[in-house]
Amino acid sequence: MRFIGSKKNLLSEIDNILQPHLDGTEKSFVDLFAGSNVVGDYFANRYQIISNDIMYFSYVLARGSLAISSTPSFKDLQKKGISDPLQFLSSQPLDEYDGDYVTEEYSPVGKNKRMYFTVDNAKRIDFSRNKIEEWKHNGLVNDDEYYYLLASLIAAIPFVSNITGTYGAYLKKWDKRSFKELTLVAPSLNNKYHNLTYNKDSLQLLPQLHQSDIIYIDTPYNSRQYPSNYHVLENIAKWDKPELKGVTGQPNLNDEKSDFAIKRKAFEAMTNLITKTTAKHVIVSYSTDGIIPEDELLSLLQQNAKDEKVDVKKIEYRKYKGKIHNNNKVYELLFYYQPKKYKSYKQESLFTVDLQKKIERRAPKGFIKSPLNYIGGKYKLLPQIFPYFPRNIDTFIDLFSGGANVGINTKANKIIFNDINSKINELFRYIQQHDTDVILEQIYGYIDKYQLSKTNAEGFKQFRHDYNQSPSPIALYTLVSYSFNYQFRFNNEMKYNNPFGRNRSHFSKRMEKNLIDFSSRLHGMNAEFTDLYFTNFDFSKLDKDDFVYADPPYLITTGSYNDGNRGFVNWTEQQDIELRTILDKLNNAGIKFALSNVLEHKGEINKPLVNWSKKYHVHHLKYSYSNSSHNTTHQGSDEVLITNY
Repeated sequence: MRFIGSKKNLLSEIDNILQPHLDGTEKSFVDLFAGSNVVGDYFANRYQIISNDIMYFSYVLARGSLAISSTPSFKDLQKKGISDPLQFLSSQPLDEYDGDYVTEEYSPVGKNKRMYFTVDNAKRIDFSRNKIEEWKHNGLVNDDEYYYLLASLIAAIPFVSNITGTYGAYLKKWDKRSFKELTLVAPSLNNKYHNLTYNKDSLQLLPQLHQSDIIYIDTPYNSRQYPSNYHVLENIAKWDKPELKGVTGQPNLNDEKSDFAIKRKAFEAMTNLITKTTAKHVIVSYSTDGIIPEDELLSLLQQNAKDEKVDVKKIEYRKYKGKIHNNNKVYELLFYYQPKKYKSYKQESLFTVDLQKKIERRAPKGFIKSPLNYIGGKYKLLPQIFPYFPRNIDTFIDLFSGGANVGINTKANKIIFNDINSKINELFRYIQQHDTDVILEQIYGYIDKYQLSKTNAEGFKQFRHDYNQSPSPIALYTLVSYSFNYQFRFNNEMKYNNPFGRNRSHFSKRMEKNLIDFSSRLHGMNAEFTDLYFTNFDFSKLDKDDFVYADPPYLITTGSYNDGNRGFVNWTEQQDIELRTILDKLNNAGIKFALSNVLEHKGEINKPLVNWSKKYHVHHLKYSYSNSSHNTTHQGSDEVLITNY
């Protein structure tokens, strides 16, 4: 797509100005003015991308590619005999088809004889757009499938458009590419993480991004308004068929003008944006021929930067090819800074977790055990839980995946492990992406280097110090293996601070076997690890063949993962209510769920949960946690699995 201000040729420069400032803990990348999404696509194999643009067609492109991790199955269309919907939309005969809005408004057969598309391509766009909407209305495609198809259509249109680059006007003579047949091509899905997409004003979205790691800001920098330059794509994406006026067929765009593209408002708009940006790293793109002068923009950034330090990179390019501009040097400007307002994650951060004190000695037959000893893990309960799970699962969401014992043993076409503990998920992603022998070599390399054992406290302390200077997933896993109670514990500065596990903790042969088995299973799965707080998980993509399993902290137990310390958000009745509300919504949408919890613990009853569970199916499990380390007395718990099917 030819897009005003596209950064396609500057991606490596953006990467280069960012890299020296990274510490390896960064997880998210916000593309605040995404446009054609080339920046988000570039970084999608390294970070969770949060893509935003106020233009709806840009949102559609992101939602249909960045927000989807694998090619949709189109199960319901398959049942209707449509095996390849993209091919269907591109090739169905249209001899008897009269067309619709695009044919009337943007082709020469319409009353205004506009020449954005040939008649044949206008009809193909109308047919495809109407068919996609019809399938959505009739429930034949889910949200992922809908946006996947719509994104492919929007992306295909510029290749047959009779324009110079934007839709501000059409050509009066047909460009040769206008005669190409419109063909829908599958969007590229180069995503490793659960990406998010928004269609919001940037200032409205910023409050939701207060803990973002990297924000890339690429505002409009001259007086060209994007809505008027891309109105054709916007109208096709929205499909609300507004009344058009004038030779070029512009809709009423009076309420859609960006302050960043208005000279008298641009600096105030930029100031408002920059002062509200609090990410760990900020990159700003601009141009020397922009509305805001370079020195004024630099001064604004310095005022909001930590120690007033801003890195600046100037990349020369010749914007215009006309002779009159040959002597005018134009530079793309890249600024990097860390905001004064940025604060590293505090103790209520979602990054730390305790592991179970005692390694389970007896394994349920046939199940893979997580390489982590995770408090509240369901490993011993798997033989009782799994008979209640649906037999055929498309996507399985392990909403509070923790040590991943449930998800790693579940059979489904796709597994999404979600947990707020990104440190553990970072380890699992590393295991997923690396050979097991390489990982074991790293572990034993650390053990040899620091002479780790059950008694060498000094070696452990030196290892802990070195890890905090240069964190890495396998170093952390090895460190935890020799720590007190196998705990993942960090201070407010995200420095690992768990003490030595003298005479108890070590990387045993049993742990090695668990790691090998887990890694082998994970490498054969279609799995994704996401680090979202459960209320932020996007359930809108799910359908009746998907299944959500929730194993939250238990409100009435005393597990250390539930005490509000060691980096956890304290689990209260409010979180219980929010989770039950989500499960009710899933039930109303026809999506299966199962909830693990306890109705009674040490004589205390969770009455709200008991009352709520009456409208569903309650399965009482035999296993008791009376011998687990987080119980202070040997009184049992009424462990249950609550299902809506």
